[in-house]
Amino acid sequence: MIRLKIGTRGSKLATTQCGWVQRQIVAALGEDVARADEIAPLVIISTQGDRIQDRRLIEAGGKQLFTKEIEDALLRGDIDVAVHSLKDMPANEVEGLSIAVFPVREDPRDAFVSVKYQSLMDMPAGAKLGTASLRRQAQALNVRPDIEVVMLRGNVDTRLKKLEAGDCDAILLAAAGLNRLSLSHHIKSYIDPDQFASAPGQGALAVQCRTADIDQDWIRKLHHVPTHICISAERGALEALEASCRTAVGAYAKLSDDHTLTLFTEALSADGTTRWQRRAKLANPTVESARTLGLRLGHEIRDEAGDDFIQYLG
Repeated sequence: MIRLKIGTRGSKLATTQCGWVQRQIVAALGEDVARADEIAPLVIISTQGDRIQDRRLIEAGGKQLFTKEIEDALLRGDIDVAVHSLKDMPANEVEGLSIAVFPVREDPRDAFVSVKYQSLMDMPAGAKLGTASLRRQAQALNVRPDIEVVMLRGNVDTRLKKLEAGDCDAILLAAAGLNRLSLSHHIKSYIDPDQFASAPGQGALAVQCRTADIDQDWIRKLHHVPTHICISAERGALEALEASCRTAVGAYAKLSDDHTLTLFTEALSADGTTRWQRRAKLANPTVESARTLGLRLGHEIRDEAGDDFIQYLG
């Protein structure tokens, strides 16, 4: 008997990470995980972001291109739960929907992948770095203005094939995605998020449901509070900076063993020449105080940058 339907994008990464969430939900429901597809079947939903492969999302409408069709299905009742990569979600939630669960986070770092080189600094002048992320472009150009950044769209497998075909000399990908797909052997090195902040929410999954359905036992069982605290700080900065695919913004939060939250957030011009940064610590954070910290640092960056903020990031 179907207990609930789970909506997801159709890429291999999306279905892999959604399958992991599916099994967690079924176990939390007290059902046999071997019957996961029967109890909580996956519903594949094609999004506009998946269909657009010839240009940056900034040119087509932004992050909501990966979520709108799935959220519409959730509002209609075609599905009961949606699983998203958190970094693909805009800062503001859709009315009637809520992010109910943040499962334990995967590796938040960016990974450097290349056939020929071990790191970004090993690349020779004029080498081509493939990415569709304005943030990764700006951060790379900040330290390597002598390389060429080329637009590279597609799922993980497609990007790896383009790299192997010589379309570019290296690519930057989320380590979390490579780990989830058992492709971490491709990683040559990592970008230090304490030096170049990752995308807000990178490595985290968001389990979304209708707000009216949020009070359920399985939701409480799956939710990981330390992850929620960290991503609340990061998404607070995201909200303050009104960041989307149109802006080069990074935010990275971590909790120490003594329960101190450290947040690093930054914004960069598209060419990497201008960079605004803020860092702060917070003892014994809650979800609410972490978000407040993120909002504060984001607003401080906006205040420092002044009226030219959007112009710089556009």
